[in-house]
Formats: sequence, C-alpha cells, structure tokens
Amino acid sequence: MAAITQAVPRPSARRTLFALLDGAVYTVIGAALCAELVAVLTNVVGRTFFHYSILWTDEVGALVLAVLAFLGGAIAYRHGHHSVVQTVVDAMPVRFARICAALTEWLIVIVSSITAVLSLQLLSSQMGQTTPILGIPSSVLVAPLVAGMVLMVLYAGDKLVDLHRPTVLITGAVAIAVAVVIVLTRAAWGPAISSNVAIAVALLLFLVTVLIGVPVGFALLVSAMAYLVPTTSTPMLALPQNLDDGLGFVLLALPFFIFAGAIMEQGGISIRLVDLARALVGHLRGGLLQVTVVSIYMVSGLSGSKAADVAAVGPVMRTMLEREGVRLEEGAAVLAASAAMGETIPPSLGLLVLGSVTSLSMGSLFTAGIVPAAVIAVCLMILIGIRATRTNMPRTARASGSTLLRSARSAVLPLLMPVMLYVGIRTGAATPTEISAVAVAYGLILSLGVYRAFGVRDFGRMIARASTIAGMILFILAAATAFSWVLSAAQVPQVLVATITSWHPGPMVFLLISVVTLVLLGSLLEGLPAVLILAPLLLPLATRVGIDPLHYAIVLLIAIGIGAFLPPVGVGFYVCCSVAGTKIGPSARVMWPYAGVLGTGLLIVAFVPWFTLMLPHAFAPAR
Repeated sequence: MAAITQAVPRPSARRTLFALLDGAVYTVIGAALCAELVAVLTNVVGRTFFHYSILWTDEVGALVLAVLAFLGGAIAYRHGHHSVVQTVVDAMPVRFARICAALTEWLIVIVSSITAVLSLQLLSSQMGQTTPILGIPSSVLVAPLVAGMVLMVLYAGDKLVDLHRPTVLITGAVAIAVAVVIVLTRAAWGPAISSNVAIAVALLLFLVTVLIGVPVGFALLVSAMAYLVPTTSTPMLALPQNLDDGLGFVLLALPFFIFAGAIMEQGGISIRLVDLARALVGHLRGGLLQVTVVSIYMVSGLSGSKAADVAAVGPVMRTMLEREGVRLEEGAAVLAASAAMGETIPPSLGLLVLGSVTSLSMGSLFTAGIVPAAVIAVCLMILIGIRATRTNMPRTARASGSTLLRSARSAVLPLLMPVMLYVGIRTGAATPTEISAVAVAYGLILSLGVYRAFGVRDFGRMIARASTIAGMILFILAAATAFSWVLSAAQVPQVLVATITSWHPGPMVFLLISVVTLVLLGSLLEGLPAVLILAPLLLPLATRVGIDPLHYAIVLLIAIGIGAFLPPVGVGFYVCCSVAGTKIGPSARVMWPYAGVLGTGLLIVAFVPWFTLMLPHAFAPAR
C-alpha cells in the first residue's frame, strides 16, 4: 500500500513540471512572434511615410524564425501537431503497434540528443563572432536550436513514461545500443560505404520511419543523419548548420499568414464570406456544397494556410449542412477536395515556400495560380451538380437582390485583404513578409475595431495556436533543408538530370509521370516538405524537357496538394473529417468521385498551359 501511495504524486508532479515548461515555451514563442510583427510593421510605416528603414529587422527575424522553428517545433511535437502517417501502424496488431510507438519516441530521443551535441559544437564555433548591424553574438542565433533539441529529448522522454513499460525498456535498450555501436565504429566501416549506398540507405530509412509513425520532420533528420554517419569525408556539423541555414527571412511570412488565418477564423471574417458565397451560388443544385467550394476559394486568399481554410469554413458549413439534412460525409469530401483545389490561390503557403526555394518570381507565382484553381473549382461544382441531381437534393430559392447586396456589402472589407495581398506582392511594393504582417494588422483592425469579435484571452490563444502551427511547419522545413542538402551532396539532382537527358521523354510523358508521382509523394510527405524536397529537384528537369518552369511549378503544387487530401494516407483528409465530425471510412468512399474530378482538373491544367500562363503573360511588364 505504501508503494502505491508513494507512486501517486509522481505523475502529478511531472505534469505540473511540464505544464510550467509548456507555459514558458508558449510565452517565449508568442513574445517572439509579436515582437517581430511590431518590428516589421514599424519598418513598413517608417519606410512608407518617413522614408526611413529599420536595418536590423532581418537579424531579429532570423532569431525569431529560429525560436519559432525549434522551440515552437518542440511544443508542437509535445501536443501532437506534427505530421504523422498512422495508416500502417493502425492496421498492426497491438504488440507491433506498441513497438512502433516506443521506437518512434526513442528515435526522437537519439536523433535530438545527437543534434543537440552537434549544435553545441556549432554554437561554440561561432563564439566571438557578431552580427553586422546589431553586433549581437552569432551564437545567439544557434541557441534556439540547442534549446529546441533539449526540449525534444525531454518531451519524448515524457511520452515514453506513459507507454507500455516492458516494450519501452526493451526497444530503448536495442535502439540505444545500435546507435552507440554505429557512432563509435563509423571510422572503421564508414570508408567502405559508397555515397550511392549511403543515400539509398537514407532514402529507405526515411520511408520506413515515416510508415512506422515517426513524424515527418524527425524522419527527415534521421535520414539525413543516416547519410552523414558513414560519409566520414563530410563533417556531422553539416546537419545543425543546414538546420539553422534553412530558415530564410522570407519564411517569416509563414507564421504571419497563419496568424492572419487564426484571426480570420475567430474574428467573424469567414462567416461573412460564406454568407456572400451562399447568396451567389446557394440556389444551384447541391447548394451548400457549391457554397463550400466558392467559400474555400475566397478564404484561401485570406489565410494562406489550407488547415486555416478548413478550420474557418468547415464548422460554419457543418452547421448549415446538418440544418438542411445534407450528409456530413458528402460535406467532408467536398471540404477536402476544395482545400486541395485551393493550393495555388495566393497567398498559399505552398506558393511562398516554392518561391523561396526556386528562382521563380513570387509575383508571377501568385498570378499563375489563380486560374488553375478556378478550373478545378468549376470541375468540382459540375460534379456536385450531377450528384445532387441524381440524389434529388433539394434546391433553395435564389437570393433576392437585397440579400445579395447586403451580403456583398458585409464582405467588402474582408475581400479587400486578398486584393491588398495580391497587389502588394505582384507590384513589388512590399516583401511577402511585410505584406503578411499588414494582413495580420488588417485582420486585427477588422476583428477588434469593426466586428468586436473576440477579447484579450482569445487573442492570447490565437497567438499560441499560430506560433505552434508555425513552429511545426518551420521545423519540418528546416529538416527538409538538411535532407535536401544531403540529396545534393549525394548528387541525386545530377543523376536525375542525366537519366532524364538519356531517356529523352517528351513534355507530355514527363508531365504525366510527374503528376502521378507527385500525388503519391504528396500524400506520403504532407504538402510543404514535399514542395521543399521535390521542387528544386524536378523544376530543372521540367525545363530540360521543354516545359515552362512557372507552369510546371503550379502543376507540381496542385498535385502535391491533391495528395495531401487523398485517402487513405493524406493527412489533410483526416483533418477535414475531424472538422466535419464524420468517420474516415464512409467519408473516404464518398471522396473517391471527387478525387477523380480533382485528377481530371489537374490533367486539364497540366496539358493546357494557357490556363496557368494567361495572367502572367497578360500582366508581364512591357519590353
């Protein structure tokens, strides 16, 4: 009895300790996001009205990105926000599922511990160096990476305590023993391993770790480390260096757009756009489902994030669908298909990432994505009309002129946001980071000053949520940068170029193979990591076979987006089912016709470049 009573306080004390740690992390990342937002907005105001620029915003931005990526990435892992493929694990017997769960956490402990040690070496190597403008120690920029890796170890250890103890102990003993032996003996066997074998093992390990449930970001780290360990000619210090270097200043637009999406969801902005969409197309066959497609198209231009789009429109549409007796499974399928369709509507995060890892103009990308998304939206609306006719779905009356006018008037201010974003980036009047900061400010003005939709507590929760989601995405992007560097070091891009050159495929064959491959990889990798890894590899190949790189970039983004919302693996599909409150199986069966139409729309866009290039050519500067 004494042993039992003594054991009771331990979990409670542990929970209290980690709750305090979580609170401290949330405070740091939220303060970092808000401080950088104020700095960027101050710089915009100073440059616009006083012709004065703040030169140190880039240096502070680099620190903020590191804090969000590694501290925010750690807290996102803590609360299960990282992208995970659970399909295979869920189909396993309980015994093997326990092994996979324990092995996942032990791998995170091992790879985070090694990265922390390497990061300390990187931090030590930068001692004595300072940044050029503020003069702060350069090691400060590496400190969040060290702290984030330590947090990952602590959080993984905390998760291990709650798993099946015998499985944890046995799996841990084996995993740690193997890792120690590999690291200590690498000098003996490493030189015998060729670069081709090392990269093959790294790619295979990435696939295996993803399938057993390791979060995508950590699977990328494991794979990068697997290549560097036997490659004794390349220092292991390249891993933390590339993690730190993978956070370019343009990526600050990501957390700001996510923050804007959270404000839009809580601030009463999305409901006004849904009301406008209902007034416009609610009378068509499958009215509310048609409204979902149009709403996502409009909302995509506000939040930039597909998750934010789904979270903003999904709950509103679910209530309407339940009220009118439409099957929620149908609503979940249309929500997923619409979110996949909206991948190229500016200011999509995919477009921002694509512009940051390629030489393509951000303004051209923003312009090129508008019509292809509209083409796929029309295809979806046609299918909805056909299915509604077959099932005799009731039609609603056309909105009166006064109702349409009232809805339009209510949506004018929210619709100014995407116009402002597009014009600002297209004309080059401001950087994507500055435009995204202005979007946050504009959303706050609407939500607080005009609509009075939330209070201080809600604002704090939005900051925490935006910082956490941004941390997850930025951590994955940093890990994907390290993995991309490994691919380049192994000369994978050169091998692919040589293979394609010797094969001599035509543009149509290359496009078709690309579409199928990208949809499959997009469902496995999740959207942004797939963009970051595949775009630098495939764009040069597309150019080599005679495909316009801007056109191919849009096709690539749509294909990866479709994969992310495609059952049974696509993570986005599970998000849509969760928002709609439906079960996976029935919703997946309804989803397949929509998946077929998404594929058809993608092929139309792929094989008719005019849809992609018409607006960029129309708005191209005169020569």
